[in-house]
Amino acid sequence: MTDITATETANPVFGWTGFCLAAMALFAALFVFGAGPFAPQQSTGVSLGELAAELGKSTLRAAAGLEQPEPVAQTRDLDDFLQIGVAMLGGLAIVVSVIGILRHERMRPAIAGVSIGVGAILFQFFAMAFFAFLGALVIMALLHSFSDVFGSLFGG
Repeated sequence: MTDITATETANPVFGWTGFCLAAMALFAALFVFGAGPFAPQQSTGVSLGELAAELGKSTLRAAAGLEQPEPVAQTRDLDDFLQIGVAMLGGLAIVVSVIGILRHERMRPAIAGVSIGVGAILFQFFAMAFFAFLGALVIMALLHSFSDVFGSLFGG
């Protein structure tokens, strides 16, 4: 007969490696969230002013029947690369931890690696989604203020 507990009590190299990678991914996600942005950013007022100007130009082009300009691809900056790196580190932690589970290593470090790796990725996603939602609320408030200012001009 084979002793199953001997294989389970072996040194869980992949489980602990996955756990360490997941912990680094979570710390990196918290660091990028708390200390960032690292790339130079325009002030919020300038960004909102450019957005309002672009909305006005687009509306005038649509009303005149002109074609809209071709979309321009955005360039990636340091913040984008850091977010991609954190997501890749979390994904690597998940893969290494799953390898530890498949090798029948001790389950606790491997499952912790999977859960913390998933947590790091989800933290980044939900933080980005939350701030995108807040940005959409600011844009809606800006457009609503434009309707108050220009409502009488356009008859509504």
